[in-house]
Amino acid sequence: MHLSIVIPAFNEARLIERCLRSVTDALAAHSTPGVTSEIIVADNNSTDNTASLAKQAGAQVVFEPINQIGRARNAGAAVATGDWLLFLDADSVLSPELLGDILHVITCEAYVGCGSTLSMPGLPWWASGILRCWTQLSVLLRWAAGALLVCRRDAFVEVGGFSQDLYALEEIDLSKRLQKWGLQRNLEFIILTTHPLDTSSRKISLYSAGEIAGQILRVFFNRRRTLTDKKHLSVWYDGRR
Repeated sequence: MHLSIVIPAFNEARLIERCLRSVTDALAAHSTPGVTSEIIVADNNSTDNTASLAKQAGAQVVFEPINQIGRARNAGAAVATGDWLLFLDADSVLSPELLGDILHVITCEAYVGCGSTLSMPGLPWWASGILRCWTQLSVLLRWAAGALLVCRRDAFVEVGGFSQDLYALEEIDLSKRLQKWGLQRNLEFIILTTHPLDTSSRKISLYSAGEIAGQILRVFFNRRRTLTDKKHLSVWYDGRR
């Protein structure tokens, strides 16, 4: 079994080394004969030294010139050679425990893929409430958070990968299509809950409660227009880091 870990990155010089270190440490903790891996960083038109830092850390780097998260993930997947794809955000830390859970999903041959619940230490009360609501929805509906999504490569290819019409929530769209693909083959898509993924809460620090509430309301009340135009998705695309 060959696992491709794809990390989309836009101006992630501050965090990319930490992310890559966590990936290599987690892989080392699960070194098993017959299981190989590769790490691909999809540089999404960064203006800092994200790409050079990733290369120095030993990752393969591909370039995607259009700033769109789905395109960056697809660019990484296009050069991946693995039987399974693991998409991980650059501001996240992959623990050995979570990777162990993922490898169980992969090797037991009963799943098309999985996501994970999230851990964001230090959130204010209102953001903790939002995260709790998301966690309940994610587990109930089996929607993967964008910070981590794992799937079979053949399924990813057959369902068309991440939508390039969407500038946000493309991971939910892909989760639904993977579920449908798996259902036709008696394979499940699940959300792992035992070891949540540690991911950055920086959006909570960079944006006010009002800005985040406004973003959520735009998505809720004008979903299609908002999700298909990054001008309406400042929390994802205005470049704050």
